Amino acid sequence: MEENLIRLLSIILLVIGILGTFLPVLPGLLLSLCGLLIYKFGTNSDLSILWIWIFSILTIISTVLNYIIPAKTNKKYGGTRYGSIGSFVGTILGMIFIPIPFGFLIGMFAGVFLGELLHDFKDKKKAFNSMKGAFIGFLYGTGFNFLVGLAMLLVVIFNLFKS
Repeated sequence: MEENLIRLLSIILLVIGILGTFLPVLPGLLLSLCGLLIYKFGTNSDLSILWIWIFSILTIISTVLNYIIPAKTNKKYGGTRYGSIGSFVGTILGMIFIPIPFGFLIGMFAGVFLGELLHDFKDKKKAFNSMKGAFIGFLYGTGFNFLVGLAMLLVVIFNLFKS
């Protein structure tokens, strides 16, 4: 009975983690990774430790990329270093000072826009294009996170049914 509760807890954490990949109030992949670890070490599963290493590395990569990708796509859409820095700073400030579910996104947009205006106050079109690039980068990062979280869930589910 206890092992079934641990399995249920791990599945719940994996699902909540997937939701957290696009709901910023939840630490998405970290919750999914916790669910995977609980499943591996809290049950008698024969899940390979290789999966733990793969998903741990992907979670670390994802965490880093969530800050880098919007800044890089900002540049691809004509943004400058000012917009990239604004994207990073705005994301952090948005998480802290805008206490709504997508506050970090509002902060990122504001940071990119203000950063580009600091660079060239007259070119508002460039600032908007830079915001568009940052948003596309956010979508890439969120998509990657979602796929990694979904893969974790599928590995656990396949392992459950294999046993």
